[in-house]
Amino acid sequence: MTEEIVFDCLHAEIINYCLNDNNKENDFSTLEYVGFTTGYRLIERLTRDVTRFKDELETIKFICTDFWTLIYKKQVDNLRTNNQGMYVVQDKAFRFLTRISSGPKQLQHAPKFVAFTCGLVRGALSNLGINSTVTAEVQSIPACRFHIEVSRN
Repeated sequence: MTEEIVFDCLHAEIINYCLNDNNKENDFSTLEYVGFTTGYRLIERLTRDVTRFKDELETIKFICTDFWTLIYKKQVDNLRTNNQGMYVVQDKAFRFLTRISSGPKQLQHAPKFVAFTCGLVRGALSNLGINSTVTAEVQSIPACRFHIEVSRN
């Protein structure tokens, strides 16, 4: 319980630090980059004793179960794919959005609470050899969808 509170406070301070620096109110690139480097390092420690994943889908499933559970203390609620490199991860009670009131004004501030996680997932996948683009969609608080588009080149 204590570690969850510390993590939530740290996340809030990271948002404040990144967005209040030089009045970059809608520039989430720094937040996403902090998430990327964190995810890159975390997945290395988490997969140290895990055998190699056989394919891309197995890697994404690992992110949605073990990785997500390590960070958010729960698995994602839904994972969908079109089997062409596009994955949609849904969390109906996303941790960083559960403490926010629902409403149109709060909905416009939601992107700053999910940018770190977009970077976290992208960094973890990058370390596992999957280049991707991760975006988030928040239509109603506290639910969130993360779209993972795998770059196949």
